[in-house]
Amino acid sequence: MGIDDSRARIIVVSDRIIAGERGDKASPRATEMLEKAGFRVDPPVIVNEGYDAVAAALSQAVRDRIPLIITCGGTGAGARNLTPEATEELLAVRLQGLETQILFEGLKNSPQAGLSRGIVGLTSRGPDASLVVNAPSSSGGVHDSLAVILSVWPNIQEKLGR
Repeated sequence: MGIDDSRARIIVVSDRIIAGERGDKASPRATEMLEKAGFRVDPPVIVNEGYDAVAAALSQAVRDRIPLIITCGGTGAGARNLTPEATEELLAVRLQGLETQILFEGLKNSPQAGLSRGIVGLTSRGPDASLVVNAPSSSGGVHDSLAVILSVWPNIQEKLGR
């Protein structure tokens, strides 16, 4: 079975959301944007911060052949903010140009955008690839990230031969 380009999964990375200390504002914003763009969005997966939980959720999404995987959170400088490190292990190619575009988009709206270490990349260079995007945990950061990604999604599909 091939990749169904209309599917997306959101992985929320937050100890505080799991503990009930904070509400999830990022995944509803991501879901809204993705659905408006025509994606079928799986229910959000919420995991603790730290390498192992993020790596497991990302690996499962890749095994499930999800073409667009968005993480929300775990991109800061805190000791347990290891989303980029867990993501990088799965990538065949980083897309630093998209990372830079997301940074520039974010800086238009908040100087805090420069604090995110989120990365973007493909799990392979073929038609079975998943695009993984690390977005911040804020609804604004998610908006800025997806505004960039959704604008180039058709081109990414074309380059992968889908």
